[in-house]
Amino acid sequence: MDIHLIPAFADNYIYLLRDPASGAVGVVDPGDAQPVLAELERRNWTLTHIFNTHHHNDHIGGNHALKARYGADVIGPRADAARIPDMETCLGEGETISFGSLTAQVFFVPGHTSGHIAFWFPEAKALFSGDTLFALGCGRLFEGTPAQMWTSLVKLRGLPDDTRVYCGHEYTLSNARFAVTVEPDNAALRSRAAEIAAQRERGEPTIPSTLGVEKATNPFLRADRPEVQAALGMAGADPVAVFAEIRGRKDRF
Repeated sequence: MDIHLIPAFADNYIYLLRDPASGAVGVVDPGDAQPVLAELERRNWTLTHIFNTHHHNDHIGGNHALKARYGADVIGPRADAARIPDMETCLGEGETISFGSLTAQVFFVPGHTSGHIAFWFPEAKALFSGDTLFALGCGRLFEGTPAQMWTSLVKLRGLPDDTRVYCGHEYTLSNARFAVTVEPDNAALRSRAAEIAAQRERGEPTIPSTLGVEKATNPFLRADRPEVQAALGMAGADPVAVFAEIRGRKDRF
């Protein structure tokens, strides 16, 4: 699968997808139609699928214009059917959606919002995690609980290490600055933080990450690790409580 990053607003990423075998073209979380339209026209591609992970306007704001232009199928979380206009295909946990010759598996991952889903394309080794899992971070708990978000993150953490993570925002530099305050003795994290700083200095995106890298360095995926619990003075604590502590610290960071 061809995957192209389209920057939008201050720090959003929209993803343009193409299945070379079938010519199917999709877009993930098009908060703004204009840069998507420009890229489609530049490539002479016809949009067939619009994938939405959650209802926030910076992820769905371009749906209507793109559907009006191409008649593409608007796909998103069943739990948010009342909050995503123009949605035709509603999906939930364990369901699948065909994209040309490829198939995406759907995960229900509430926490950031109550209806959030993620799309995993096993053949392409690509996870579109929206605002649930970020590179070195996770989304704020606007509509969910720490227990819900921890469960959602553990679900995504169970995917293969070589899964590429395509998230909704370029937050990685600030996430790295926070992560090293949680786990200052993590050598892999310190090395990654330095690499991220250099990437951003060169104006390069830090996305995609991989799940293997996230498992080794992302504090929000590591709340059940003894070394993280010890660093927080919470040895042996319930991982949900540890996650809540980390999330609270990030909210105040």
